[in-house]
Amino acid sequence: MDYVVMEVSSHALDQNRVAGIEFDTAVFTNLTQDHLDYHKTLENYMRAKARLFDHVSEAGVKQGKTAVVNIDDKAGDFMLSHATCAHLTYAIDAPQADLRAEDIDVRADGARFTLVHPALGRMALSLHITGIFNVYNVMSAVGAALAEHVAPADIHAALEAFTAVPGRFELVKAGQDFTVIVDYAHTPDGVENVLRTARKIAKRRIIAVFGCGGDRDRTKRPIMGRLAGELADVVIATSDNPRSEDPAAILDEVEAGVEETVGSKPHEKIVDRHMAIFRAVELAEKDDIVVILGKGHENYQILRDKTIHFDDKEQARAAIAAKLGKEQA
Repeated sequence: MDYVVMEVSSHALDQNRVAGIEFDTAVFTNLTQDHLDYHKTLENYMRAKARLFDHVSEAGVKQGKTAVVNIDDKAGDFMLSHATCAHLTYAIDAPQADLRAEDIDVRADGARFTLVHPALGRMALSLHITGIFNVYNVMSAVGAALAEHVAPADIHAALEAFTAVPGRFELVKAGQDFTVIVDYAHTPDGVENVLRTARKIAKRRIIAVFGCGGDRDRTKRPIMGRLAGELADVVIATSDNPRSEDPAAILDEVEAGVEETVGSKPHEKIVDRHMAIFRAVELAEKDDIVVILGKGHENYQILRDKTIHFDDKEQARAAIAAKLGKEQA
């Protein structure tokens, strides 16, 4: 193989599972609250991530190794402090970044913006993906491509031909007059990004369906509940992958956060995820947006005693078909 692109988890770094790999390019996207069931504190989590930049800086046989870092993120400088190799920084806000995005126009059907970098000049892009978070994702990918000396024309062609990542702000279209979006967001930062993006394109209400996984960081449950209560118009809390935990108990922890911010807006707890998705679609009216969060591309659900087939997109299509059938009957 000529190239390997791999995600290196904080667990892998902490457990030395990538020891001995000489990386050419390492990319830092952001640091958000996740995996604290393992790392215990955000500082430990940040230090674990920074080990990737220790690795890419190690002496070896390779030349021209590069750290690609988002310096709009507060942890960006910490990552750079662990990188003694070449740096390529990217940002929307930080004016000193090597790679910047300007003239950003985010719409329901895509995003337009201009990338600015000495090797690119001013590269205008019109993409089929949307959301500020995807502008950052594009910059991280372009930074890695530049570090690997990919031609600007190839970068431009690849980005404009790209359509979507399954389960990442993915539209479900089944003949309905409202929007359904499925997204993998399962952290406070992810939930906030998706709901704020939905708010920018919403003509009417946002109906959010979400839950939190069992046997994982419990501290994020009320935080995600607070964000949903604040940013959505209708909140339906439901099961994610409850694993060995009681799903109703998980929802109680989520609901504590929802109640802090939801005010008089309608909100429900529905343990059965199938029923929750059907309820959201049942409530949806013309030009509403139903956002189903947490599982994205996954086609399974992990319960206490078994793992079952479960696909949010399939469930949404079935719910839409049932709704349209009732309306036409």
